[in-house]
Parts: sequence; structure tokens; C-alpha cells
Amino acid sequence: MLKEFKEFIARGNVIDMAIGIIMGSAFTAIVKSLVDDILMPIISGLTAGINYEDIVVNIAGASLKVGNFINAVISFLIIAFVMFMIVKALNARHKDDEEEEVTTKDCPYCKSEIPVEATRCPHCTSKLAEYKNANE
Repeated sequence: MLKEFKEFIARGNVIDMAIGIIMGSAFTAIVKSLVDDILMPIISGLTAGINYEDIVVNIAGASLKVGNFINAVISFLIIAFVMFMIVKALNARHKDDEEEEVTTKDCPYCKSEIPVEATRCPHCTSKLAEYKNANE
């Protein structure tokens, strides 16, 4: 049982997940600081200095901290938007890396790699014009 547990822990996907969780928590601190220290003061300034944390509703002796909830929702929306923009930028960069011009194709007869513009295979000498027209 101990050997199986060791193999489980040593697998790459478990280690990758652990690294992802650690990096995620470190990145959370950065995004939280961005929201709390930079964006929320700007929003507070735009809303004439309203401090949502001061909004408390008392119902039947219970204090409902509505302001804390409003702050949490605003923080969530800002964090979600920042994460969306980061992922969008990374995906756009990754997509540009993947888009390479296709310069070769496989011959349908001998399966050799040939230039895209070829009308005859240099390996098996098959005519490719009919094949090209059939795929268009």
C-alpha cells in the first residue's frame, strides 16, 4: 500500500496539480492586492467615497452586513475580469504561435510529404490535380 501511494504521489499529474495550486495561491495574492490596493480605492473615489462596509441592515436583532457582500461581489467581478483579460491575452499569444503556414501535404497514393503546390508526386509520380480538385 505504501508503494502504491509513493507511485501515486510521484506521478507527473499529481505534481503538476500541486504546482498549479501553489502558483494559483501566489497569483491570488497578486490579484487581491491589485483589487484591494489599486482598483477599489479608484472605485471608492468614483462613488464619492461611499464605504460599502458601513452598510449594515438590522433585522430582528440580526445584523446583516450587506456592505461586505457588495464589496465581495465587486471584488469578484473585478478579479474575474482581470483573469479573463489575462487568459485572453495568453490564448491570443498561444494562437499566434500555433498558426504556421502549411507548406506541405501528404501524397494520397504513397503518403510521402510533398509541397502543397505540387501537381505530381516526386516520389511515386502520381498526378495530384484530380485529388486536389476533389478536396476543394
